[in-house]
Amino acid sequence: MRGNVTGKQASSRGLWVNSGNGISLLPIDIGHDDYMAVVSPDTAFWALVGKHELAEVFSSSHPLCQEYRQKAAEFGSEMTALRCSLKPSAVYVNPTERCNLDCSYCYIPGEMRRDGVDMPAGELIDALERMLDYFRRHVPEGFRPEVIFHGSEPLMNRKAVFAAIEHFGDAFRFGVQTNGTLLDREAAEFLMSRGVGIGLSLDGHQAALAARTRKSWSGEGVYDSVLQAMGLLRGYESYSVICTVTKQNMQSLVEIVEFFHAAEVPVCMLNPVRCTQPGGEAEKPDDEVMSGYYLQALERTHELYHETGRKMVVANFANIMLSILAPTARKLMCDISPCGGGRCFVALSAKGDIFPCSEFVGLEEFNGGNVFCNDIDDILSKPSFKLVTERRAEEIDPCRSCAIRHFCGSPCPAEAWSLHGTMRSPGAFCELYEEQVRYAMRKIADGVADDFLEEGWDKATETVLEVL
Repeated sequence: MRGNVTGKQASSRGLWVNSGNGISLLPIDIGHDDYMAVVSPDTAFWALVGKHELAEVFSSSHPLCQEYRQKAAEFGSEMTALRCSLKPSAVYVNPTERCNLDCSYCYIPGEMRRDGVDMPAGELIDALERMLDYFRRHVPEGFRPEVIFHGSEPLMNRKAVFAAIEHFGDAFRFGVQTNGTLLDREAAEFLMSRGVGIGLSLDGHQAALAARTRKSWSGEGVYDSVLQAMGLLRGYESYSVICTVTKQNMQSLVEIVEFFHAAEVPVCMLNPVRCTQPGGEAEKPDDEVMSGYYLQALERTHELYHETGRKMVVANFANIMLSILAPTARKLMCDISPCGGGRCFVALSAKGDIFPCSEFVGLEEFNGGNVFCNDIDDILSKPSFKLVTERRAEEIDPCRSCAIRHFCGSPCPAEAWSLHGTMRSPGAFCELYEEQVRYAMRKIADGVADDFLEEGWDKATETVLEVL
């Protein structure tokens, strides 16, 4: 674990401050009545400092400064290992290019979703055998690699998906991300009986709102179908619901999390829409305005937890919280640079082509090669992959001068490339990440960070520096 709380600090909201690199501690206003944060940008070390101690903290004789300097090299090595030493241990698999929906913001081009191909069961199993061989050579013994059947809509090729799950058994940890419209009782029971993680998608608490962005090719909403799927999964622990946040639904985020909580959804994600295709860019909400609604929704989940005793984790915010408390314990690898694309996971298309991440599937210039024709190690070393795996926040303006660059990671590279034609650009939601970090630090200062995290998140963590 990183960081600690010391004393009290009164402050008002201000901009992020960074006066340099190295092991300096930089003051950051978190908008809390009692505390201010100090952060070392390079190592992701932080502390919450009281007002009466703030001036003293920056003295070389202060215990915090002395203790941190002794640990700075260790923290730096830890971050370097997290950012540069990992090998892919997961694959997002598109078993089909087709989808029965025409969501307005989808990152898969429309012609692929409408007229694309399926991967036959035999080819899918062959492809995963090749991935498994790679994982066995690179993933530590005892760690099961992960396969997530992803979209377009994987249940459009249900027989092949289920055949692969049966074939590999416990060799992989499996997940399926589906729009839910094809998840009948038989399919749900098959997946649950094998412990497969299941993710659904729903963008509203009411049918009309959900249908603004998620609809069939004929323009019909699918709200009722998704609710039926949610009913089938109620009580299943390995289940989540993604809400893609757009300008259509951002004002309803509080009502949406209330709806999910009432439906006993154990984990949800409030994902800002990715702007990798024109449809996603058109649905992008104003960053600053969205941030206010987003934090209100997070606060409401906390209130609901205390009202009912039942926690609903917002997984992507929990990842931000973990990036502060315990950087190496984070599960999602979008909020760091380089991100997880091509480094912690890859995406496999229905034709066998390998991309750094699913967000790149619609960007042919990031096709690194084919699993049936090319060596995976060679694919990972292609220039198109290195554009992603060598993207660092320190080389991006304004990220290079931002104190929270290792809590955020300037996501998403596919978004940066699509919007600006370069990797040396931040993604579309800088303010949202900044405000999430501020909010997370306020909750840490209040001593309620655990309320936003999965139970037992800290079992494998160790406190390596504590100054009170």
